[in-house]
Amino acid sequence: MGSELEILREYLARRNMRYTPEREAIVREIFARHDHFSVDDLYLGLRKKRRRISRASIYRTLPLLLNAGLVGQVFQEGGQTLYEHTYGHEHHCHLRCQECGQVVEFAEPALMEVEARLAKELGYRVDGHKLEVSGTCPNCQSKGR
Repeated sequence: MGSELEILREYLARRNMRYTPEREAIVREIFARHDHFSVDDLYLGLRKKRRRISRASIYRTLPLLLNAGLVGQVFQEGGQTLYEHTYGHEHHCHLRCQECGQVVEFAEPALMEVEARLAKELGYRVDGHKLEVSGTCPNCQSKGR
């Protein structure tokens, strides 16, 4: 667990920002999860652990974690933004059922080839990509949705 916290400490120190117990608790809660989560999910998870951290603190901390490369924004669902921890995980994309909301994570090596080709042809330094494919899962198809 130390490495995520070390990255956060270094990120904050470079920006002359404080490392607080609240920020540490938010990072610990995020990295204890293995799902896509919203601000409300984090808030409720912290409350269950008797941590009194406001939604406002979570909203202020998430952009720091995004910029530090610890968390990624996945997609929006029902008016809420969903996130996942990305540090220490291979890059992946998402296939999402529009009916039931099931999400399947997948890696596609051909996309890395496209990134490399674009970088070479256009002179870009490609930092990554984000791909979400939507459709209807086999279960929902069989139910006639």
